[in-house]
Amino acid sequence: MIVDCHTHIWDSPEQLGQSLQDKTASTHRMPQSALGRGAIPDASMEQHLLASEPVDKSLVLGFKSRYLGVEIPLDLVSRYIRQHPEKLIGVAGIDPTNLTEALSDLRHAHADLGMKAVTVSPAAQDFHPADSRAMQVFAEAARLKMPVLIDQGIHFTAASKMEFARPALLDEVARELPQLKLVIAHMGYPWVEECIVLLGKHPNVFADVSSLLHRPWQAYTFLLSAYQYGVMDKLLFGSDFPYTHATAAIESLYRINQLVTGTNLPTVPRQQLVAIVERDAIGLLDIDTAVTKRGDSSVSLLESTEA
Repeated sequence: MIVDCHTHIWDSPEQLGQSLQDKTASTHRMPQSALGRGAIPDASMEQHLLASEPVDKSLVLGFKSRYLGVEIPLDLVSRYIRQHPEKLIGVAGIDPTNLTEALSDLRHAHADLGMKAVTVSPAAQDFHPADSRAMQVFAEAARLKMPVLIDQGIHFTAASKMEFARPALLDEVARELPQLKLVIAHMGYPWVEECIVLLGKHPNVFADVSSLLHRPWQAYTFLLSAYQYGVMDKLLFGSDFPYTHATAAIESLYRINQLVTGTNLPTVPRQQLVAIVERDAIGLLDIDTAVTKRGDSSVSLLESTEA
């Protein structure tokens, strides 16, 4: 089974807020062939469905930030996942800075909309990860058995607060709520080493590789570090749609060792790379134990991609 743990949708650029509209394309530094400078990528439901064809399940992230004036509504994500419940899993975008509203949104997402996980971004929502409001939201998510995805958010705008994005700040959250499943997006970039240490320290802390795979050298060094530290089993596949499509991300991952072909530099064992793509993220995060495997897409992708 292939699970894409990090995808986005939106109906219109207005949902991103003006500052994100201005910055989204240039700060992600996508190849010109994939995304023209100054353009906002198409993250419509139709495009998402096309891009997710190679995967069996996709987590679809909402988002909300009072600080930045951004909202990908719960109802938008819910409407989409209801159209394709066999393939899509809703992730509620919750803003902890308004605690009453955050808890209400969280419970509504869980009880009424059938969402299975939560996403927050301390940097883009202007809160310390161990802020008392956030800790109450995390505790409620743990009670509802909803994993929390921590989006780094430092690329959103110049207003994003990098000091709140450091993975080391999540150590307190993981210590206080050891039962909470945490997923650190983008391997905690740019503080990847901090993220890797957290993966080794806390059983219920994971990381996704989204957004890294279109920067091959960085991806190689990060993955090699994770392999040498012994935490490859904590890495989950994510494409970061619409900035990268799943097929391109998988192909980039499988080609990562080509960078050091003919050198004395170490490689990441291919089976470890395949395991990231084929990992049962649904089971690891306790999201859904009733998922069935769709065909043999993972096999076909593996066989069609060069080492």
